[in-house]
Amino acid sequence: MPQYIMILHDDVAALAAMSPDEMQRVIARYKDWSDKMGAAGKLVGGEKLRDDGGKQLTLTKGKFAVRDGPYAEAKEIVGGYFLIQAKDYSEATRLCEDCPHLALGGRIELREIEPT
Repeated sequence: MPQYIMILHDDVAALAAMSPDEMQRVIARYKDWSDKMGAAGKLVGGEKLRDDGGKQLTLTKGKFAVRDGPYAEAKEIVGGYFLIQAKDYSEATRLCEDCPHLALGGRIELREIEPT
C-alpha cells in the first residue's frame, strides 16, 4: 500500500500565542488522532521536530554552505510529520481531514513516497 508523508507546517504566530495549558490540550489532540490512525492500521510513524529551526544546506557553484533557519521573520515552520498509508491520494486526503493540525491554523503538505 502506498505511503504518504504529511509535512506539518506550523503558524509561528499562533503557536507563540498559546499558553502552556493550551499547548498541553493540543498535544492531547494529536495523541488522540495518532492513536485513532494507529488503531485503523493507517499510521506508519511520525515525530515532532525540535523548535530550533535546524539548518539549511546549499551547494552553489561548488561551495557548500550551512545556515541557521528558518529565520525569525518566517511566518511558518515545519513542525513535524506523520507517515501514513492509504490506497491513493483520495484516501490519504480523507485521512488528513480531521488531523488537529488543520484546526490549529497549520497546513499540511501531503506527498506520496516513492517506493524503493
